[in-house]
Amino acid sequence: MGGGGSDLGKFLLRLAVGGLMIGHGINKISNGIEGIEGMLDAKGLPTFIAYGVYVGEILAPALLLVGLKTRLAALVLAGNMVAAVYLAHMDDLFKLNDYSGAPVLELQLFYFLGALAIMLIGPGRMSIDERKGGGVPG
Repeated sequence: MGGGGSDLGKFLLRLAVGGLMIGHGINKISNGIEGIEGMLDAKGLPTFIAYGVYVGEILAPALLLVGLKTRLAALVLAGNMVAAVYLAHMDDLFKLNDYSGAPVLELQLFYFLGALAIMLIGPGRMSIDERKGGGVPG
């Protein structure tokens, strides 16, 4: 399929990771971040850090969708997933789902590894980054 297929694949990966994650951010806008603030407080961390979820779950995914500052946005999203696992899912880190045998954290792994893949492979030609002739080759 050549370069066109590769670019379409990169776009679809950005669409999957960014498009699915942004729903989590919209949920935070709708329902608030008090739960995250509580988890931060329980770990002895400043609760204002909870506002970073809007960067990791709204801004970064939106940038992935359009392919702007793609590698940085992917890194931010991957970091957001590390924070989510640390705050809410450490007890599940090495557990398998009783029904499927997959890791309990398969969704978090998808977002984390998908974001890392995007960071490594770049946005592809179907992106604002590439249209601007921007920065690091995709």
